[in-house]
Amino acid sequence: MRSRIAVLLLLGVVAAAVAAMAQEDKPYKQAIDMVYGEVHGTGLLMDVFTPTGDRNGLALVDVISGAWFSDRGKIRDHERAKMFDTFCARGYTVFAIRPGSRPKYDGLEMLEHVRRGIRYVKAHAGVYGIDPERLALTGASAGGHLASLAAVTAEPSKPDEKDPVERCDTHVKAAAVFFPPTDFLDWNGKRADMGHIEAILFLGGLEGHSEEEIVARAKKLSPAYQLSGDLPPFLLIHGDADPLVPLQQSERLIEALKAADGSAELIVKPGGGHPWPTIHEEVAVMADWFDKQLKD
Repeated sequence: MRSRIAVLLLLGVVAAAVAAMAQEDKPYKQAIDMVYGEVHGTGLLMDVFTPTGDRNGLALVDVISGAWFSDRGKIRDHERAKMFDTFCARGYTVFAIRPGSRPKYDGLEMLEHVRRGIRYVKAHAGVYGIDPERLALTGASAGGHLASLAAVTAEPSKPDEKDPVERCDTHVKAAAVFFPPTDFLDWNGKRADMGHIEAILFLGGLEGHSEEEIVARAKKLSPAYQLSGDLPPFLLIHGDADPLVPLQQSERLIEALKAADGSAELIVKPGGGHPWPTIHEEVAVMADWFDKQLKD
């Protein structure tokens, strides 16, 4: 028994050493499960990735959500896509915010959590050595949906709020997202299956809500219908073989942004799914685009 315990302890020490060595090889230090807000006594969490090398004063809010779930597994997905390696190596500080998951929160509540994350980052810009006026926003899939919705519905500052975080606005200087849902009322020429997204429309689902209420809520959660105020420049990256979110969804938002005199670009990945194995290459392209938007 003692020898078995000794072996387990040794394995634990080795695993910790390997993890520490892996962390040293990364271009960032990772702070895990930092609290950026509180909802009904429950903390809203984020990981903060700060560069180990030179910093450029720029920051990226990365909305961590897939299928409107924001568990730690989604952060690992972004790690595999080299989001944090790519941006931190360039000097960016990355705030990987988790806006909560369905069915605990609906889509509008998640949107408010994203806004809280943006405000928190701006309120603590001095602590992290970043410029709050050169903040960017990103996300993929459901995270791309929430990031897009936050970017096109930015809220002004609230100087009368007691909480200094809430006094900050939610404007970002640029937004770039991967394969986001953007129009639940026009999903490749027809309405999206509301049964598939009912948990983000209403807590408890669709039961008890009229057809008019369902359509109105779906529209309110569709970035393509919610453009207001000064719009940041957008970059969308989407595969033309996406089996979950059709390319048409990115095309739809591009169309709406241009109709509102916004700046919008679309990169189509030939054969790209949801996601694709070489997506780190497009992450680098996104980083190049952010460099141009934020450093000017």
